[in-house]
Amino acid sequence: MKRIVALIALTALVSACKGGEDSTRATMEKDGVKAVVEISDPWCRPTPNGAEAGACYLTVESSVANRVTGIATPLATNAMIHDMTMDGGMMKMSEMVGGLPLTAGTEVELAPGGRHLMLTGLTAPLVEGTAVPLTLTFSATPAMTVQATVRQPKS
Repeated sequence: MKRIVALIALTALVSACKGGEDSTRATMEKDGVKAVVEISDPWCRPTPNGAEAGACYLTVESSVANRVTGIATPLATNAMIHDMTMDGGMMKMSEMVGGLPLTAGTEVELAPGGRHLMLTGLTAPLVEGTAVPLTLTFSATPAMTVQATVRQPKS
């Protein structure tokens, strides 16, 4: 129980500091192992009025072997990690049920036309210029919350 309380306290004390424009970095220590997780360029595509689903993108890197095991936002009833693949000339989208694996020291990009965060059951449209709070949970490190700017893709 003390370990759980200590981990919760550590999570509360971890300061997410700016590592550059649109970048959030958290450094944490668990069982004597220091880990750094960085999330950069979190953004979501604007949705038209009435749309019940939206997509968000980001780049994530972990200094230790890790896995994104969940996504949550107060702006949708469900959030999941999706992969997009081509099958016989048809684009298929499917949930990554086991989460998103992160190899230590390797950036993983979620981008249009590939892996992305799918938000369903939106409570309101995603309006350009606003922000979407996204909380990512991990297998080896505490959860992190980032603010994803709603915008059009950069050219």
